[in-house]
Amino acid sequence: MPGPSILPLHERDHPLDARFSYLSISYHDSLSFVTVVALNRPKKRNAINAQMWKEIGDAFRQLGTTGDGCRCVLLTGSGKGFCGGIDITDEKFFSGISGGGDADKHGPSRDMARQSLAFRSQILEMQAAFTAVGECPVPVVAAIHGACVGAGIDLTCCADVRVCSPNAMFSIREVRLGLAADVGTLQRFPKIVGFGSLVRELCLTGDDFNAEDALKIGFVSRISRTNDDLANTANSICQRISRNSPVAATVTKASLNYSRDHTIAEGLEHVALHNSTALMSEDLVKSFLMSRGAADAQFAPLQSHSRL
Repeated sequence: MPGPSILPLHERDHPLDARFSYLSISYHDSLSFVTVVALNRPKKRNAINAQMWKEIGDAFRQLGTTGDGCRCVLLTGSGKGFCGGIDITDEKFFSGISGGGDADKHGPSRDMARQSLAFRSQILEMQAAFTAVGECPVPVVAAIHGACVGAGIDLTCCADVRVCSPNAMFSIREVRLGLAADVGTLQRFPKIVGFGSLVRELCLTGDDFNAEDALKIGFVSRISRTNDDLANTANSICQRISRNSPVAATVTKASLNYSRDHTIAEGLEHVALHNSTALMSEDLVKSFLMSRGAADAQFAPLQSHSRL
């Protein structure tokens, strides 16, 4: 049976949408400050090919930086499931392993060290594309239904909040394909749920785990009441995030990310540096009044990021 529809029924066009072939990007139909990004290869169960991989990085490097008022991104998948993993039929992923990416005039190198050095750049490029999700300045909420395996886990590990439907099924599948996951799961997943025995079991066996398992270990924060209710569950979180000051949300996300990878002392210094500026914002008074019962504040959008 098809999974629930997460996309708004009457989504509004987003200027970035036309740039991508395998992502659908739209403004949410009812939440003014939420942008919806959908993996859009439903006939392939949203398996990620090389082009789609690049598009994910390109999109998330832009979202939240263009001054369009975006305060939160809802990440989802079209069709029956969130993501079926890497598209192993796309030869571009593996051409470097066989030396097919070697443009040397003497032909493909037979030297394993040279092939390895050449292939490393592709792995780093793939890692950077997903890292862009985590580095997106505004919070990212992943709404997961159906299958979320392999690269789907890598991708959702980079989201700030994850919710799923009761029919969600997860798998760190790479080990069953003959490789170690190398674009983030082995680094991010244990930091989300801990380094315990179960994590190692899931990573070393490639076994499936279901929505209840994901909730129990803390990989998702909520399971929707029904499969069809996933949209409402995700929308509610996005709405509650986006009604807050975008300055406060951005600094909070930056501090959480920094503190995850540093000592407490370093994290405290980091947030002090940010808040020494952020507390000068007009949003502080507006947020205080809103907390005392005033109507939702009219926060100014984050400015477009300066670029060369």
